[in-house]
Amino acid sequence: MKTMEKKPWSGRFKENTDKFFEDFSESISFDYRLAPYEIKASLVYAEALKEANILTEEELNLIKKGLKEIEEEIKSGKFVFNKSYEDIHMNIEKALYEKIGEVAYKLHTGRSRNEQVVTDLRLYLMDEVENLKKELKALLESIIAKAEKYYGVIIPGFTHLQHAQPVLFSHWFMAYYEMFKHHLEKLKDYEKRLKICPLGSSAFAGCGFNINREKIAKKLGFKDITKNSVFAVSSRDFILELLFILTLIMLDLSRLSEELILWSTQEFDFIDLPDRFCTGSSIMPQKKNPDALELIRGKTASVAGNLFQLIVLLKGLPLSYNRDLQEDKPPLFQALENTKKSIKMMELLIGGIKLKKENIEAHLKKGYLLATELADYLVTKGIPFRKAHHITGEIVLYAEKNQKPLEALTLEEFKKFSKVIEKDVYEWLTMENFFKRREIPGATGYLNVKERLKEAKKEIAEL
Repeated sequence: MKTMEKKPWSGRFKENTDKFFEDFSESISFDYRLAPYEIKASLVYAEALKEANILTEEELNLIKKGLKEIEEEIKSGKFVFNKSYEDIHMNIEKALYEKIGEVAYKLHTGRSRNEQVVTDLRLYLMDEVENLKKELKALLESIIAKAEKYYGVIIPGFTHLQHAQPVLFSHWFMAYYEMFKHHLEKLKDYEKRLKICPLGSSAFAGCGFNINREKIAKKLGFKDITKNSVFAVSSRDFILELLFILTLIMLDLSRLSEELILWSTQEFDFIDLPDRFCTGSSIMPQKKNPDALELIRGKTASVAGNLFQLIVLLKGLPLSYNRDLQEDKPPLFQALENTKKSIKMMELLIGGIKLKKENIEAHLKKGYLLATELADYLVTKGIPFRKAHHITGEIVLYAEKNQKPLEALTLEEFKKFSKVIEKDVYEWLTMENFFKRREIPGATGYLNVKERLKEAKKEIAEL
């Protein structure tokens, strides 16, 4: 008769686990990433068991020695993860048993994999969030550096992808600084909901032994403990919230990618992308394709999909732990990897981008960028803005028909549309005065943008 393979729950079952089901249900192929955190939490939990008189000093030392050896094997790449042990928790436990014998099984006293996995995940994400913050900071620094390099360059600003008003390139580009700074702030705020320790919650009802949860939390670097053991093992809000933040980051990276792709086209021709981040065509020898930017834009779909994957996973899931929750990790790991790589890729791209100033200047002559200035001028002459807007629209239509820029119209031509227009109108139709009129906080005036760049550099230094 075939002997049963020993599983932690084998006392209850008459049959061996089916091999196909074993392969179907394993998670070690992806949760191996949690190994350092499984060991870290296990070391602290072992000390708590010693303080609760579950382990002797000798047993504690034996467990700690065995876990440290396993940790070194994992770091050196010698450790073999085995699918037959399902997950990271059982792989570590089995390895510990092979080193120190049945004392290893005492480590699971009062502890459940339900709490182990959320503890490991929170510890893992604490490190990952720090890495994300560093990557975002580097991206912010690259944006500031590029805005400083091209300070003073004027570009056409757009609404609806149509020429709208002039704007300093630095001001336009620093809009992305504000976006990513806010995402960095979201990550910092998120940490207070991430850094709560579930260890001690056991399967869902709480540990049956008098362990010191506050001490465990402090040793592991948490700021607080979970206040409800059912919530502790069954909630995945901390993953969902991070996936939402990652999606927001990727959405803005995608918007920036789209903008840079447009600017690199022959139709715009505002920028030159570094060759090292572009590819060519296998058939058209002249091509220079912005593949790095297109891939960032494409990976955004994956990260947004990861968010919705977890949303659907959690919808209608009853308390407390269900095996469905095993499927929370693949989308999380994938979203983190894609987001970190995309942030880094964008940082490198921004560092190599060059503005084509002459081409940009040619575009400034198109689209009647100073039309709003003419309407504002009429307002200063006592005309209500709505009426001034209409008059200016008529003047622009006339100028288009006659293929003239506004400043080339004669005073007599202007007066056909409004008698209040005088020679001083030409003072309003200059780029210099446009920017002088926008020296208010948040606007595109030269002095204001320069001051904002100084503030941003100070903000980065203080992060």
